[in-house]
Amino acid sequence: MHETTDGAAGQGGAAPRSARALARARRLHALARFWRQYRSHRGGVFGLAVLVVIALLALAAPLLAGEESRSVTDATGGALEEPSGEFLLGTDQFGRDVLALLLWGTRVSLMVGLLAACLSVAIGALVGITAGHFKGWYATVVMRVTDWFLVMPTLVLAIALSTVMARSLWTTILAIGVTTWPTTARLVRAQTLAVESRPYIERARALGGGHGHIMSRHVLPNVMPLVLAQTTLVISLAILTEATLAFLGLGDPTVVSWGGLLQDAREAGAVSSGNWWYITPPGLAIALVALAFTLCGRAIESVLNPKLGVSR
Repeated sequence: MHETTDGAAGQGGAAPRSARALARARRLHALARFWRQYRSHRGGVFGLAVLVVIALLALAAPLLAGEESRSVTDATGGALEEPSGEFLLGTDQFGRDVLALLLWGTRVSLMVGLLAACLSVAIGALVGITAGHFKGWYATVVMRVTDWFLVMPTLVLAIALSTVMARSLWTTILAIGVTTWPTTARLVRAQTLAVESRPYIERARALGGGHGHIMSRHVLPNVMPLVLAQTTLVISLAILTEATLAFLGLGDPTVVSWGGLLQDAREAGAVSSGNWWYITPPGLAIALVALAFTLCGRAIESVLNPKLGVSR
């Protein structure tokens, strides 16, 4: 009897482990299938490679360019020196190495872009899922507010928020996040309505599933692919918006960012003086990162929704 009980217990204990192993194997298989389809998109692979290199440079900035490279008082070069063996991208008006500043600006621009995009997509996903689930007067009010944000110029709203609030990175992140969510909300609401029209949602309600259960266990997993693809696209918009705000003098003056470098170059008269090495590198960096995130986003969209027919 004891042996039988022990054996049954052993079998009962092995079943959950087998279920977990099966679920893990399915996730790994899904990831492997996603990667096989993703790498067939040349643009997406190029964008991902660019982002990996830029992320590594951002992480290695303290090693490649010391803390003193950002200091105005510890500058080792002359003002606006042309590119040379000592300063590969020349110097700024304070004698600081432009290449070192570009590396430090990578950290700030990527951080602001990622955090602002996450905030924007989180707000949009919350608004879209709840509006698609509850419908009625709540959906009407929320979507009218969303429409108002859609017709208002995003940059103008971000400038207004940055003007009335303290100048800091968190202000920039908040200004971008709360002004760029409406597109995500519209897309997620449409997907939520499609998901909730399926029969298994009715079965979940019949079995006693509440609003929170349906939205978190059934709707959210089905809209997550759309949210993921939208995040990669919003990051590029966030980086461009951050650069614009910094260029307009609405960023944090105590940190180095690509938009801040463009603002400093403008104030130093780099355009009229022909100091191309000061203004061109940050502009190219912004364009390259925005392009890389856009290529990745389009590739992810194509993999998750082949009906889009995105070119490879």
